[in-house]
Amino acid sequence: MKAHLAEAGPSFASDPPGAASDTLAVMPVAPEVQAFLTRLAQAGQPPAYEGTVAEARATLETICAGAKRDPVDTVENLEVEGPGGPLALRVYRPALAGAAPALLYLHGGGWVRGSIETHDAECRFLANRASCVVVSVEYRLAPEHPFPAGFEDGCAALAHVFRNAGALGVDPARTAVGGDSAG
Repeated sequence: MKAHLAEAGPSFASDPPGAASDTLAVMPVAPEVQAFLTRLAQAGQPPAYEGTVAEARATLETICAGAKRDPVDTVENLEVEGPGGPLALRVYRPALAGAAPALLYLHGGGWVRGSIETHDAECRFLANRASCVVVSVEYRLAPEHPFPAGFEDGCAALAHVFRNAGALGVDPARTAVGGDSAG
């Protein structure tokens, strides 16, 4: 294992201070992370940085297609006006009473790949585990729509959540923005 880490560069190859030079502590991997890593290996695709944008997008779609999707109480697809035209949102609601906390979720993909579909499983997971309404944004992707287009779509989605908090069943005072990678 140390040989593989050494290939990654010096910051991964050295032992932590005080560690024996012939041992390497390995943390266990969560089952969900292991499932993702397995799907990644089975995809048989080159790393995203080695191919075209279209290939990188297709690889992510392939990897995410097999993700476990937890049931949530309701899932609603909306279309709102965005800065570049219609903006798709997907709202995940667990079974909650009253105005719920909300998370505006910006999917990962470095502003270049990913979608509401590729990150559906994560949004379901977050809605259930965090007991909040998750609003996922289908923001515009680069290079077709250079930065800050996707960010502007996220801002428009957030404004929609605040303006329509009552209809969405969310408490605007308990609204957060998050995501992975670009999000």
